[in-house]
Amino acid sequence: MNENYEKVSSLLRLEAREIERAAVRLDPASVETAVELLRGGDGKIIITGVGKSGAIAQKIAQTLTSTGMVAIYLPPSDAIHGGLGVVTKGDVVIALSNSGETDELLAMMPSLKAREVKVISIVGNLSSSLARQSDVVLEASIDREACPLNLAPTASTTVALAIGDAIAMTLMEQRGVTENDFAVNHPAGRLGKRLTLRVADLMHSSPNVVPDVGWLEVVRSLTKFGLGAVNVVDDKGALVGIITDGDLRRTIERSADTGLDGLMAGQMMTNGPVTATTEMLAYEALQLMENRPAQISVLPVVDIDGRSVGLIRLHDIVKSGL
Repeated sequence: MNENYEKVSSLLRLEAREIERAAVRLDPASVETAVELLRGGDGKIIITGVGKSGAIAQKIAQTLTSTGMVAIYLPPSDAIHGGLGVVTKGDVVIALSNSGETDELLAMMPSLKAREVKVISIVGNLSSSLARQSDVVLEASIDREACPLNLAPTASTTVALAIGDAIAMTLMEQRGVTENDFAVNHPAGRLGKRLTLRVADLMHSSPNVVPDVGWLEVVRSLTKFGLGAVNVVDDKGALVGIITDGDLRRTIERSADTGLDGLMAGQMMTNGPVTATTEMLAYEALQLMENRPAQISVLPVVDIDGRSVGLIRLHDIVKSGL
């Protein structure tokens, strides 16, 4: 019954063991040199590889780029047909090949040397042609692929990717990349939005009423703006309260016996409401709405002088992807 699970689980453990072995097999001096070259270079990081190694190279390039490094993936077939023009003196090339005998990679090497770039190879064969022609060699050899035939690149590509990720994260830490730095390069991601999206980006223009306006005008404002609330301000525009749809309903219930005649906004509003500012992170506004005994769905937005400038709704924050 669990035959498939057992097989998948055993293959995962096999790949995990190969990564563990890679950590032991890596030469400390080579790792130090590789990291120093990548951290200290003034140029780009060019990552290259063919086939499955090419896919891994693309992932490593994307990881480096996401942490603020200038890294690009260069397919060897494109490189030897004009793409080498992107490689300039001062760049560092990371070449991936399990065998170390990939023809397209080897064809690039003379041109890379002519451009005086350093080459770091991640290879499974330390005696290979690519390893011999590289400035730094990082061993990614394995005892066995996860493939039942020991042919399809599986464990070998996993190890190469793990080495690339480990180097990228080491560089990220050494360069002191913060959450804010990371978010700048991920504005569409949830983390990026949490650290960059502000209330001013999502709020609506402020629907305001004054305290002595009648209840019918409050209803008209609620209907006109359709935001579920209106701000109550004094004659200088300073926020003094808020009237939500819920406040209106509760006021009507309380006035069932006495009627609504003469009822004004100041008698309906919630005094001293929780507020947001334009420069506040939208995620902080979300926390203000949710982390309380009774959740609220709309916040008045004020400027630094306490003047009413808008409303932000829980709906708008959630819709933004936070």
